[in-house]
Amino acid sequence: MKNVAVVFGGDSSELVVSVQSAANVFGWVDTEKYAPYLVKMRHGSWCVQRDGKPDLPIDKNDFSAVIDGARVKFDVALIVIHGAPGENGVLQAYFDLTGVPYSTCSAFTSMITFNKFACKAFLADAGIAMAKAMLIRRGDAVSANEVVKKLGLPIFVKPNNGGSSFGVTKVKSEAALHNALKEAFREDDEVIVEEFISGVEVTCGMMALNGVERALPVTEVVSKNEFFDFGAKYKGQSEEITPARLSPEATALIQRTTSQIYKRLGCNGIIRADYILRGSTPYFLEVNTVPGMTAASFIPQQVRAAGLTMTQVLSEVIEDALARKK
Repeated sequence: MKNVAVVFGGDSSELVVSVQSAANVFGWVDTEKYAPYLVKMRHGSWCVQRDGKPDLPIDKNDFSAVIDGARVKFDVALIVIHGAPGENGVLQAYFDLTGVPYSTCSAFTSMITFNKFACKAFLADAGIAMAKAMLIRRGDAVSANEVVKKLGLPIFVKPNNGGSSFGVTKVKSEAALHNALKEAFREDDEVIVEEFISGVEVTCGMMALNGVERALPVTEVVSKNEFFDFGAKYKGQSEEITPARLSPEATALIQRTTSQIYKRLGCNGIIRADYILRGSTPYFLEVNTVPGMTAASFIPQQVRAAGLTMTQVLSEVIEDALARKK
C-alpha cells in the first residue's frame, strides 16, 4: 500500500483555505488502496499531524517520518498548499530533488502560472483573449493618471503572486488607486493592474491523467458582492451554477481554450482556468494549479457534475503522479 502525504499549510494568507482543502482531500483518499497522512508545512516547520496524538517531525532529507517506531517514506505527495510554497514551484523543486512524485504541475510551470503577469506574457502569442495589464513593483514611481489613461476605469488591482482574492480591489477612481496598491502590497512585492472586462465570470477545471484528457463542466459565478472576492468565494456570498447557463458552443469554446492553456503551459494533474465571458469571447484571467478543495470550491462541484467522485479522481491523480516518475 502506497503512503500518500496530503501536504497542506503554507506561508501565505491562504493557509485558512489550505486547511479546509486538506481535510476534504484526506477524507477522499481511497484507504483500500493508499495510506494517507496529513503533513503540515508552515514557515519551515514540517510535521505529520495525527488525531489526538503529538505531531511528528518530517525528515526533510528524504521526506519521511518515524511513526509508531517505524520510518515511513512517503511514496507520493498530494499538494494542497494554495500560495507559497506549494503553488509557486518551490515545493515542486524540493520534491524533484528528493525524488518524490507529486500531484501538481512541474516547478517551472508552477512558477510561471503563479506569477499572473508572467503567465499572461507566456500565453501572449497563443491567440487567447486577455485583459490589458500593467506590472508594478514595490518602490516603482506610479502615476495614477498614466495607469488610468492606459487601462481606463474601473480597474482591478491584485497581488501578482497570490490567490483567494486576498489584497484584491476594484478601483473606480484615480484617487482610490493609491490605497488599492497599498492593500495589494501587503500580500506581495509585485502588483498587477488589469483593465475591467464586463461579462459573465466562468471557471473551468481541466485534467490530463494517465494519458486521458478531460475538461470538466464549466461553472458560472454570480457574485453578490462587487466582484468575486474572498467572501463570495468562501462565505456563500455568491451563486455558483454548474453546469453554467451557456450555449453548447460557448461551453465547448471555454473547454477548448482551457485545454489549449493546459497543453501550452505543460500542466499536470488538475488545474482550473478562470475567465470573463464577454459576448462570445472568453477573456483569460488566471490559472490555478492547486485549485481549492473546500466545500465551497469549484473543482468538487465540477467533478460531481461530470458524474465522477473525488475519490475516483484522486486515485487517478495519485497513479498519474507515480507513473510520471517511472
